[in-house]
Amino acid sequence: MHSEVLAFAAVVALVARVLFPFLKNVSSPLRNVPGPAATRFTDLWYLWRVRRGAFEQDNIELHRKHGEIVRYGPNRYSLSSPDAQKTIYGHGAKFPKSSWYATWQNPSPSQWSLFADQSIPRHSENRRQYQSAYTMSSLVSYEPYVDECADLFSQRLQEVASAGVYADMGHWLQCYAFDVIGLITYSKRLGFLDRGEDIRGVIAALEDHLWYATFTGIFSWLHKYLFPIRNWLAGPTGTGRAYVMKFTQERIAEHEKEQTKAIPVDGIEEGKTSMDFLSKFFKKNADDPKAFTMYHLSMGCVSNMVAGSDTTAISLSAILYYLLKFPQTFETLRQEIDERQREGKIGHYITFKESQEMPYLQAVMKEALRMHPATGLPLERVVPVGGASMCDQFFPEGTIVGINSWVAHRNTSVFGPDANVFRPERWLSSDKEKLSLMDRNWMPFGLGSRTCIGRHISHLEMSKLIPMLVRDFDFSLAPHLQAADWETTNYWFVKPRDFQVKVMVRRQGL
Repeated sequence: MHSEVLAFAAVVALVARVLFPFLKNVSSPLRNVPGPAATRFTDLWYLWRVRRGAFEQDNIELHRKHGEIVRYGPNRYSLSSPDAQKTIYGHGAKFPKSSWYATWQNPSPSQWSLFADQSIPRHSENRRQYQSAYTMSSLVSYEPYVDECADLFSQRLQEVASAGVYADMGHWLQCYAFDVIGLITYSKRLGFLDRGEDIRGVIAALEDHLWYATFTGIFSWLHKYLFPIRNWLAGPTGTGRAYVMKFTQERIAEHEKEQTKAIPVDGIEEGKTSMDFLSKFFKKNADDPKAFTMYHLSMGCVSNMVAGSDTTAISLSAILYYLLKFPQTFETLRQEIDERQREGKIGHYITFKESQEMPYLQAVMKEALRMHPATGLPLERVVPVGGASMCDQFFPEGTIVGINSWVAHRNTSVFGPDANVFRPERWLSSDKEKLSLMDRNWMPFGLGSRTCIGRHISHLEMSKLIPMLVRDFDFSLAPHLQAADWETTNYWFVKPRDFQVKVMVRRQGL
């Protein structure tokens, strides 16, 4: 009798599991929103398409086929309207991040991270604590770190040129980005540029973390079960994030030892012109340890390292790729740089201020990031209490909505009928109204209160390195890249694969 009751209960549970999504879909005010048939009942379709590694293209195609709103899961909706963009991400919007982001941090409620935090009030308070270290005015103090890595990177490229071989520039640019963010954060490089090697497998391990967080986030309730298993399987060496945490703790310990020496009030030692993030965070902790705790300090440093290499490396790769795919653009940019050099307006190191005075350089960078933003999935948010109306459609509270930057950047009503074409000149238009519209819908670093806090650092690295590369080196794409588009894989970050380039030292005089 007992077994029959259990069997009956199991059957009822199974039927309910199957029927509930169907009944919910039939009664939902969103039942008429188009999308692949399977997405009405399961997130497995989304998982499958993300697994294929090209969801940014899938997402674009869905909107081409169905319009401004498309369904990509039972409770997941992708939008492409500029008005919806403002509603969801605008300053003051109360749309918290979806549970997809939960897998990017420890499942313990107390162990938040700035990127993944779903609590709007806590995120707002913590972001305020960090903000001063990431402002545009702070950039000048980080320039010597970028210059040091640029010099080392230039040496490596000269060696590659001497060898006469093709090099994976995606890998080299990530080595560069990793060492820059290491210097900016701790005044110490991890050493990627020394030999161009993946130090202790950190890049591979972080890519594995990317894979885990992206896929598990689609079924985020699994995270609390998989996270401890994953850490156990990683063994004593830990995951890539664990290694970065260990590196951070070592730097913190070193810094604490140095505190026995007298440190000036401004926190900058005599003879130094730069102040790294760790020093700034220690000073904030000393000034107000309750508001800016040691957890704030360590998480700020770890977040810099984990998030500060991939996005910048991808963006640098995209800029170089499009310059090489469009040789006339490369030559136009080189002419701008050479002219500045002849006029004595730039020196060996190109300062950030000098880079801002190169309009074509800025247009090239902006256009490359429009064509290839680093993230390639919808930036999911949850409709708040009371629901919201967008694109002439009411979305009940609890609905997951999002806009993919790849979709937004291909909007012809914003960027023109040639939105699918790389054309930096669109950013040099004299039409201020058009430029303003494009600026408002340009979102490679997100939008609103959740905009990437490190975007200015990334912009600093790109603005200084790209003109140096164009001025000092010639490049040639490998034959397979000349004949076709490059290959990328989208597991949240849209990373280039096998970006093979031949490097040659530029020998002609200016």
